[in-house]
Amino acid sequence: MGIKTYGLMGVDWEARVDYERLRRERLARVKGLLKQSELGSLLCFDMNNIRYITATHIGTWAMDKLVRFCLLPQDDEPLLWDFGSAARHHQLYCPWLGERSRAGISTLRGAYPERARDVARKIRVELEARGLHREPVGVDVVEPPVLFALQEEGLRVVDGQPLMQEARKIKTQDEITLLATACMMVDAAYEELYKFLRPGVRENECVGLVAKILYDLGSEHVEGVNAISGERCNPHPHVYTDRVLRPGDPVYFDILHSFNGYRTCYYRTFVVGSASPAMVDAYKRCRDYLDAAISLIRPGVTTADVVKVWPRAEEFGFANEEAAFALQYGHGVGLSIWEKPIFSRLVSFDHPEVIEEGMVFALETFWPARDGWSAARIEEQLVVTKDGCEVITRFPAETLLVAGTRYWTVDGPLPTTREVQSQLNRTTPPLEAVVASAAVEGIRP
Repeated sequence: MGIKTYGLMGVDWEARVDYERLRRERLARVKGLLKQSELGSLLCFDMNNIRYITATHIGTWAMDKLVRFCLLPQDDEPLLWDFGSAARHHQLYCPWLGERSRAGISTLRGAYPERARDVARKIRVELEARGLHREPVGVDVVEPPVLFALQEEGLRVVDGQPLMQEARKIKTQDEITLLATACMMVDAAYEELYKFLRPGVRENECVGLVAKILYDLGSEHVEGVNAISGERCNPHPHVYTDRVLRPGDPVYFDILHSFNGYRTCYYRTFVVGSASPAMVDAYKRCRDYLDAAISLIRPGVTTADVVKVWPRAEEFGFANEEAAFALQYGHGVGLSIWEKPIFSRLVSFDHPEVIEEGMVFALETFWPARDGWSAARIEEQLVVTKDGCEVITRFPAETLLVAGTRYWTVDGPLPTTREVQSQLNRTTPPLEAVVASAAVEGIRP
């Protein structure tokens, strides 16, 4: 294991995350790719791209507003227009930006469309001052009023998202440390969750527990917790409810949160009290597919090579790969989920991506049990090394874990592999048992 995690504080006596290096190396990577491209500048509205370029953040409430924007001109430093007083805060506390942090807002998701012309003018002025106004402007995501206003200013808008995806797919040393730290926090959440699971607990209570553990540890944002139990396991609904856990239930979770912006996507499956033979088989199949994929990961292999070992959609009850999308899946993880590379039988054969050292991604598999309602779901995050990979999600998952109370009977512990319907667990047919019991007591049937 070569990837280290540390405490969550900054200290003077140990080299931990170097945030100045993190900022410097991210910006250098984008600048280098921009220099090699046909683009004269990059204009970003996506919060994660803005953070990657400017190392600024104003809270998760702003993630879906598209209200902030930054411009990275060719051969120059980034400029940021931010929400009201946040711009002044950056001037005071983000010396790497200084006066390049300015007040300016976009259309508030169309609530104030008149702002679009102001945004476009700001961009035109800066590009014209640098002689870049006739060069293509790469934009990541944009609202139609802003797009039209940019075009009215005579700017040629093109897709800038591929360049940002390319920049973000290879992680720096500090990004990898932050990603491993985020996983460490989920390890802790799963430990508490395992101890908490029992009949009578609701899915939403599990979500609340996970959120508290993560925020107490210093999570910046709990993006979501999938909590799926019982009959809801198959098909996977991707959303939790207030369903109450029952004895013998399968239950799987996906925990997505961020630490200093860096995310997790991390599934684990448990059973409550016991598992049916069908569920045990499903978990093993799910794990086998995941391990087969992990065993292939090394630089030079393609995503197509990896997804070949996963089953076709028809093999586990779906009409086609689009209908089964994201059940046998892989995706880059960084300042957001999902990033490059993408692993899926839907796209990877036609558009294979080469795996490179420094990529960080998650691989996740799913398998439905033959009982028609149980299912297993497992996911690992890993870092690609020079000769293979290292898994950074460490909560035990090599075999199915049983949570909840251990029950004791007159014959010893209740088996943890059993059907939830008690009568199905008999080794002796009931009528034969009655006859045998009556004979012992001298009773004629």
